[in-house]
Amino acid sequence: MDNTSTLPAGAATTSAPEKTTRSRLKSIFSGSVGNMVEWYDWYVYAAFSLYFAKAFFPAGDTTAQLLNTAAIFAVGFLMRPIGGWLMGLYADRKGRKAALMASVLLMCFGSLVIALTPGYETIGVAAPILLVIARLMQGLSVGGEYGTSATYLSEMATKERRGFFSSFQYVTLISGQLIALAVLIILQQTLTTEQLYAWGWRVPFVIGALCAVVALYLRRGMEETESFTKKEKPKAKESLMRTLLRHPKELATVVGLTMGGTLAFYTYTTYMQKYLVNTVGMSISDSTMISAATLFLFMCLQPVIGGLSDKIGRRPILIAFGVLGTIFTVPILSTLHTVQSWWGAFFLIMAALIIVSGYTSINAVVKAELFPTEIRALGVGLPYALTVSIFGGTAEYVALWFKSNGMETGYYWYVTGCIAISLLVYVFMKDTQKHSRIVTD
Repeated sequence: MDNTSTLPAGAATTSAPEKTTRSRLKSIFSGSVGNMVEWYDWYVYAAFSLYFAKAFFPAGDTTAQLLNTAAIFAVGFLMRPIGGWLMGLYADRKGRKAALMASVLLMCFGSLVIALTPGYETIGVAAPILLVIARLMQGLSVGGEYGTSATYLSEMATKERRGFFSSFQYVTLISGQLIALAVLIILQQTLTTEQLYAWGWRVPFVIGALCAVVALYLRRGMEETESFTKKEKPKAKESLMRTLLRHPKELATVVGLTMGGTLAFYTYTTYMQKYLVNTVGMSISDSTMISAATLFLFMCLQPVIGGLSDKIGRRPILIAFGVLGTIFTVPILSTLHTVQSWWGAFFLIMAALIIVSGYTSINAVVKAELFPTEIRALGVGLPYALTVSIFGGTAEYVALWFKSNGMETGYYWYVTGCIAISLLVYVFMKDTQKHSRIVTD
């Protein structure tokens, strides 16, 4: 059992039976599968926007249609902090399980609305309005999913395996992205271009909605975490936001440790495919295959490094990411700029992702270990979502801005600077494995 076996004075009277290894694994699996479905639905929008842009906006300029769909994608991104706030509050008040079920239900509705909404030619301006509403629901969902699932996986795992099991959050995040890419490739091979534009783009959203229903069913069988069921009742009535603001150091730590990691992650994953085409000069098919191959290996690395953190601590691994990222970001991106071969690009990106794994594999558990039970989901989700929106969400825009102004190397130094700032946080923070609030609740 992770927590002390004796309830503190004033603790909730509900007592959960001791969890078996099987029940823990079943709950962790259900939580992880739901996370995968959520990220699949999130990435499907970007993967298929080229095909459904014409359906939701007036006929005419294709670029304008794509810009409109991109703007709606950005609106979904901006909703993530609100999702982190609302779902974090709900998870800390009503339970992790309830919040995770609400999150996947929101994503299901969002995907279903996109799949079933008639085109602009049929219902006029109502079509883009419904698309915006659907994307708002998806943004709220994915924004709330991170903090709640990070909290759930960290609390459900045993102390000795917490880093390993919480790393599956990024395993499922990346697998959702890979499945969305696979669905795109399969549909491109089985349907004609005309069919994809006409109705084929709706198929992945139907798949996402159906998978979300399956994830909802699985999450119904999850157990609530012991940390939540045994949390102390507050001595005085105080809002969770006010309680959260009593932990400024922890909030600043989440922002600082996330800044460099999330920027590096988005640079080497979502932006890299465009970078290989626009800057390196590779074909779209080659860049897609390199991205898929590196993402798959990157996904496999997560539990390995997460498990290592259970042996040597979280802080050494974060520091390794910070040091290596600060030293090698500029050399890797500069060399990648001039690379000629498929394998050369593959090995450079893979080297970068191995470094980034020092952040992605354990960032969820580190954040969860910073906060007490009563504000853990909110404390993890809100500052993380804000930081990701500011640094991760703008990565592609900032990179393209530097390129358009003839200063592409400036972006390399921007990424390096953000990682260096995060490194300072890693150096001066305590190792959360040894000072975990999950253990001492």
